[in-house]
Amino acid sequence: MAIPKYDELFEPVLRFLADGKEHTSKEMIEVLVGQLGLNDEERNEWLPSKRQRVIDNRIGWARTYLKKAGLMSAPRRGVYRIERLGLDALASGEAVTNEYLDRYEAFRDFKKAGANQEVRYGQPDETLDVNEEQETPDEAFGRAYGEIVAQLADELLDEVMKLSPVAFERMVLDLMSAMGYGAFDSAARATPTTGDEGIDGVIMQDKLGFDLIFIQAKLYSSDHVVGRPEVQGFVGAIAGRGGNGLFVTTSRFSRQATEYAAQQHVILIDGERLSRLMIEHDFGVSTKRVYAIKAVDTDVFNGYVDE
Repeated sequence: MAIPKYDELFEPVLRFLADGKEHTSKEMIEVLVGQLGLNDEERNEWLPSKRQRVIDNRIGWARTYLKKAGLMSAPRRGVYRIERLGLDALASGEAVTNEYLDRYEAFRDFKKAGANQEVRYGQPDETLDVNEEQETPDEAFGRAYGEIVAQLADELLDEVMKLSPVAFERMVLDLMSAMGYGAFDSAARATPTTGDEGIDGVIMQDKLGFDLIFIQAKLYSSDHVVGRPEVQGFVGAIAGRGGNGLFVTTSRFSRQATEYAAQQHVILIDGERLSRLMIEHDFGVSTKRVYAIKAVDTDVFNGYVDE
């Protein structure tokens, strides 16, 4: 049989996880490859980049889409489990397709981020109704690029989750330094791990050090929601210090926390925005391939006129 497309792997992935237990990526790939009945040539077909097998890549994309829709989750890096929505999908008897996943808002947001090149951390200005059969090559390329970036952001967050809380604090400070903020002693200075009163780091807002930014960095699982009390505690910790506040987490913030932070002029960065900033500033990523999209330079030809 041919190697299934990524969307044809939604149900096999969910059925593999249907026992409710946590499974590693290696387990999943080994079992699914066996169940799919692929021959040796199909099992060992590589992407043009030679960095990953085709079947591994497609299983990875299937996991990404199912996670974005909320049908499965990754409690730890490289470990996966099914969620209630996934069990419901299997019990319904409906085919799990992209159209099925579209009923979930989180998945629609993910797809909109991939379809809109002017995306801002998964919240585009407008919804693009993409008909793949009517796309121009430029539109198709832009949409594909957006989806690749969205998957990269997801993978980056998985890598970040491998860090210890202290290492995560250092990473956030290094990222701020890479973004052009000033630093103490030529490197962003972390506060002591004890007695920091909720402040995990301090950097300069500019390289001359006119203003300070106090940072709190919290490594939380994706299902944790940072509420107003945590943000309020951070605001209290920096009160009277004469600086601004930046709260960074790998999870997400509640609406109440977001509204309160806006009133206090504290910037919040959730896991989605954190991974996008890392990509934007080439932090923790490397360039795999470059496609140069060229266009005719009419100025050159305008110079060729009859004398």
